Amino acid sequence: MLTPELQTARLILKPLVSEDATQIQRIFPRWEIVRYLVASVPWPYPDNAAQNYVDNVALAAMRTGKGWFWTLRRKENADELMGVICLMDTPDNNRGFWLVPEWQGMGYMTEACHVVTDFWFNALERDVLRAPKAVANDRSKRLSQRSGMRLVRLQKGEYVSGTLETELWEITREKWNQLHH
Repeated sequence: MLTPELQTARLILKPLVSEDATQIQRIFPRWEIVRYLVASVPWPYPDNAAQNYVDNVALAAMRTGKGWFWTLRRKENADELMGVICLMDTPDNNRGFWLVPEWQGMGYMTEACHVVTDFWFNALERDVLRAPKAVANDRSKRLSQRSGMRLVRLQKGEYVSGTLETELWEITREKWNQLHH
């Protein structure tokens, strides 16, 4: 299934396109964004890294039906990218996201996760969504808790900031629809 445009009360989630790499390159390379991302994110972030990621990782996954990637934009300023959220057909890692620090703590990622998770379960008809996160990533953990996810296991994970204790969170389609519909 193609990646559709999605909307929330305050956000437009536009499918990622190659041209978004310019804005991503400008706003993404900050320690407070990358520290809890997977270790495959290059750090320090090279000049061409966003274009390479968008064209060769994200868009490639979108073309093969293994990934769905959106840019997050406020409806009041739809030209300005503030983050990215994605769904991936990868065992134990189905959803990932980042948001620039100046927009964190305002509920934007909660809105984005809600609409994207609903798409995963009710458009893609998946049975379970799993998301790993560093134990130290309190904001991401609270988002999972508030949405009804449950902790299924602890493990080690490799992040830009090093090897960290990692929690794997999950929610089933049945539980999601019971809580959110």
